[in-house]
Amino acid sequence: MLDICLLGTGGMMPLPHRWLTSLMTRYNGSSLLIDCGEGTQIAIQKQGWSFKQIDTICFTHFHADHISGLPGILLAMANADRTEPVRIIGPKGVERVVGCLRVIAQELPFELVFHELKDGCEKFVENGYNITAFKVRHNTVCYGYSIEIPRAGKFDADRAKAADIPLKYWNPLQKGQTVEDGERIYTPDMVLGPERKGIKVTYTTDTRPVQSITENATGSDIFICEGMYGEQDKEEKAKEHKHMTMQEAAYLAAEAKVKQLWLTHFSPATSNPKWYIKQIRAVFPETVMGEDGMTAELNFDDTCNENGDLK
Repeated sequence: MLDICLLGTGGMMPLPHRWLTSLMTRYNGSSLLIDCGEGTQIAIQKQGWSFKQIDTICFTHFHADHISGLPGILLAMANADRTEPVRIIGPKGVERVVGCLRVIAQELPFELVFHELKDGCEKFVENGYNITAFKVRHNTVCYGYSIEIPRAGKFDADRAKAADIPLKYWNPLQKGQTVEDGERIYTPDMVLGPERKGIKVTYTTDTRPVQSITENATGSDIFICEGMYGEQDKEEKAKEHKHMTMQEAAYLAAEAKVKQLWLTHFSPATSNPKWYIKQIRAVFPETVMGEDGMTAELNFDDTCNENGDLK
């Protein structure tokens, strides 16, 4: 089960009714945070989720509305008695940028371990999350992220019995472990069926529509994408500032065949994004206008319960 929370949905600056865009996920006792602009600490507190369990922090890019809340987040984690290392992932220069921000958060009871993104697409595993970072197109180096929870094939007891595998080894094999017993070696493929569909969430903001988004968002259960502008006449402004309109995000969702689209990163001038929902759903029916604190509980049986009503 993967819990996700869209902590905020605003772009450029926090508003009295809208925090800055950030995503937090929880899986198997480990939490992951993508972006943390000003006010993210308050959004997490309002949600009632724990700072202590944040093991990984990913940054899309280094504009203030996506990273300036980091010192407060780190101090909140320290006050929650966190002592384990924290992994920080971001574009080239992430260690230098975080080092500058830490001038006001110098004494931490945990180590920061950095992963600097250099290639167009990188894959890695963090605390059970399979993460893909892929480059998008903004006016500075920027990445999107896909988070996947894989699911092994179904355990086949008949195959295990036919292979004369001792019962005590069934559980480790089911967990994907290889077992040695004297001269015999038992591998998971001896007892597991084909890999089953896992859980996938893709998050991207501050970008023009590019092929890398379609490729990496394909098959996502939830695709969280910026919809900076709802007005159709704002496409030229979106192109100028390397952002995306809601319509463009909807076309991407349709092309990637995602189950549901959550729009986020709204312009401060957009007082009520729901004004545009009808015209956006004409492009992609399974569109939800993101709201601060919106959550989903994604399960391996391909259902979820949340206020976007994904089933």
